[in-house]
Amino acid sequence: MVEFALPKNSKINKKGNYFPVANASAKNIKKFQVYRFDPEDDKNPRIDTYEIDLDNCGPMVLDAIIKIKNEIDSTLTFRRSCREGICGSCAFNIDGTNTLACIKAIADIKGDVKIYPLPHMEVVKDLVPDLTNFYNQYESVKPWLISSKDAPKSTERTQSPEDRAKIDGYYECVLCACCSTACPSYWWNGDKYLGPAIILQAYRWIVDSRDDSTSERLDYLNDSFKLFRCHTIMNCTKTCPKGLNPAKAIAEVKKLLIKREV
Repeated sequence: MVEFALPKNSKINKKGNYFPVANASAKNIKKFQVYRFDPEDDKNPRIDTYEIDLDNCGPMVLDAIIKIKNEIDSTLTFRRSCREGICGSCAFNIDGTNTLACIKAIADIKGDVKIYPLPHMEVVKDLVPDLTNFYNQYESVKPWLISSKDAPKSTERTQSPEDRAKIDGYYECVLCACCSTACPSYWWNGDKYLGPAIILQAYRWIVDSRDDSTSERLDYLNDSFKLFRCHTIMNCTKTCPKGLNPAKAIAEVKKLLIKREV
């Protein structure tokens, strides 16, 4: 008989700590169930529950998380920065969907708010995933302008309005990793498959008229794992909190590779 064992510390203890609302007269109460994991205590992850008085809290999920950190439990660990959906820091799995906590309204969630770290990533602590591999993959596609021409001394590198429009829908990516961590192909082959976020970033430079390293960029992506491990499941496009379409970027790269061979 074959036995499958879960990785260490992967089993979640549902009976974590409970923090009732401090104001006994509060009427507009919402429960937040938050994933907690501390690698230093050698215990399995748990789910802590916090009651929040929504009449004394901002409208977004991030507002509630910050309130928990500041007023209820200072040990809670998470990333955040801009609070405007620009930096990509506060990416969590909220109510079963990868998104940015700063632009996810509490009012849009029915029942208890369930907050987990991005799925299928090593957890550093609590809601903080280890994005080392993700950023190494980002670096591998050389996400910067490569040109054999010297930069103009008195002007910027110019583009026509038509060429500039080609990068719309791609340059807006904030590298939150919501799309990549929603992709089953990336779950199972994250060490080889670049994932939707990174391929979208690569395509952003491939399609940029100011860049003249298109051939080299396509050569790098032309790999059975780096690019073609995508099976067009479309989770990436469905979950993107910025409304972008990583699946389209992947398809466009594939089309360019085919076109080059014809």
